[in-house]
Amino acid sequence: MDLHAFYMGEVFDAYEFFGAHPDFNGTMFRTYAPSAYRVNIIGEWTSWQEEEMQRSGQVYTYYSANARKGQMYKYVIYSAAGRVEHTDPYAFAMELRPACASIITDLMEYRFTDIKWMKDRSKNYDKPMNIYEVHAGSWKCGSDRTNGWLTYTDLADRLIDYVKENGYTHIELMPIMEHPADESWGYQTTGFFAPTARYGTPAQLMEFVDRCHNADIGVILDFIPTHFAPDAYALERYDGTSLYEYPSSDVGISEWGSYNFIHSRREVCCFIQSAADMWLSRYHFDGLRMDAISRCIYWQGDPARGVNSSSVEFLRRMNDGLHRRHPTAMLIAEDHTAFPKMTAPIEYGGLGFDYKWDLGWMNDTLELFAMPPAERERSRSKITFSMHYFPNELYLLPLSHDENVHGKKTVIDKMWGDYHQKFAQVKLLYMYMYTHPGKKLLFMGSEFGQFREWDVHREQDWNLFDFETHRALSVYMRELCRLYLSRRSLFCEEYDPHRFEWIDTGSLIAYRRTSGRESTIVILNFSDKEYPLPAEAADLRLLLASEDITDSMPPFSAAMFDEISK
Repeated sequence: MDLHAFYMGEVFDAYEFFGAHPDFNGTMFRTYAPSAYRVNIIGEWTSWQEEEMQRSGQVYTYYSANARKGQMYKYVIYSAAGRVEHTDPYAFAMELRPACASIITDLMEYRFTDIKWMKDRSKNYDKPMNIYEVHAGSWKCGSDRTNGWLTYTDLADRLIDYVKENGYTHIELMPIMEHPADESWGYQTTGFFAPTARYGTPAQLMEFVDRCHNADIGVILDFIPTHFAPDAYALERYDGTSLYEYPSSDVGISEWGSYNFIHSRREVCCFIQSAADMWLSRYHFDGLRMDAISRCIYWQGDPARGVNSSSVEFLRRMNDGLHRRHPTAMLIAEDHTAFPKMTAPIEYGGLGFDYKWDLGWMNDTLELFAMPPAERERSRSKITFSMHYFPNELYLLPLSHDENVHGKKTVIDKMWGDYHQKFAQVKLLYMYMYTHPGKKLLFMGSEFGQFREWDVHREQDWNLFDFETHRALSVYMRELCRLYLSRRSLFCEEYDPHRFEWIDTGSLIAYRRTSGRESTIVILNFSDKEYPLPAEAADLRLLLASEDITDSMPPFSAAMFDEISK
């Protein structure tokens, strides 16, 4: 690695230099600790006795013919702050929490078989993209589980078929980088280059991705470029100083109690963008959903505090470099701000993301569905407003894990009304979502109407399939997803405003989606009243209805038509 390029923030493969790298004769170790007085290494081959690393500038190195794959190790950092044992920031594997030693790992041992998938892969601009968001530890468990979790291999055995059967094109894994607390869901990371040992080994995760690809399923990884866990054995004051974090707690501590990365330090930028590159390069992930991007754009995520120019410039450089190295991988921003040009190319002044979560659409839509019907008439702009701004970015419509936790209720329980009215309205909601322009994301359990909020320690309530209402919702969702995947007018050229047309925004909401000669008409009834079906609809071919429809639209109903005469 060119150290000058590292100090300039230009390196995307720092993991090939730093960390532990085994060869036929032993293992080479390197760590970056510019303010340390001395760095020693301890490991299984030393019986956990300290051996000194050699300093060259700001980098410490050590080679041992006795250090072998699978053995554990730590760095011992001596600085003005005293003696601290640290895990390797660039470690490819770590112990299962609460233990924290790094593990010598060879990422080249697994051989992928997804050549065709990788060759044909695209960013899905004119293709359907229906994402199933999954927390690997709580989607499903079984009698063969370890510590309550399926392994990555077990997950592949069960999840791939389910995703295929239900019409999803991609799986999005919530963060699987190593983290100490289950309750953080993976967002408080300690091992940015290490898949969590909760579910198995790096090779098993590679196998999971490989098997998904061979089943024509893409895999997106939730990635955190903004902050890291405040654990003393990890990145916190790694060399005795604020190396990865800001020295001031005013901007250095996030609202979650984690440390914000200091993106004005170019070697820190190399650390983050190299982690992003590793997941795309070595694990063949098809995209990264980047968390909490508003915290990169504005100081502490607050527009009133102004733009963090160093972090914005970091995003531009990182996205540009990742696009060049992985031209068909997707970079997706989770951002609730109105910062312009999020999905515009770098050369046109944009941030270079491929998609942006439309959290405005999500908030407006769920607020409307929580209202009593009598109040919805004067709030119809919550349905129509999205098409005023939608062409400005390449949007993805999310109903994610965040909408199913923290006392906010699950998606179905957010619906106004009694038990049966909630089922009718969630079908209406999903019809609206899947026929609105934009890619789709749905959190696990939402597809069959789970009422219990998501708990990281419990699997989804699969027993609900014993009840007809939940089975019927699942069947409806499967058919809705099938139509979304097969109707070009629902995904092709969807960011062209000329492909969307409002037909009616009165008592009933109706719109048209077009692509070439294909045209889809959607009619939605957000009220608790029954309204006559428009006369024109009688001559159209019904594709799917949420309720029985003859000459009228029942309360809380939705219907999709092919604009071709019967």
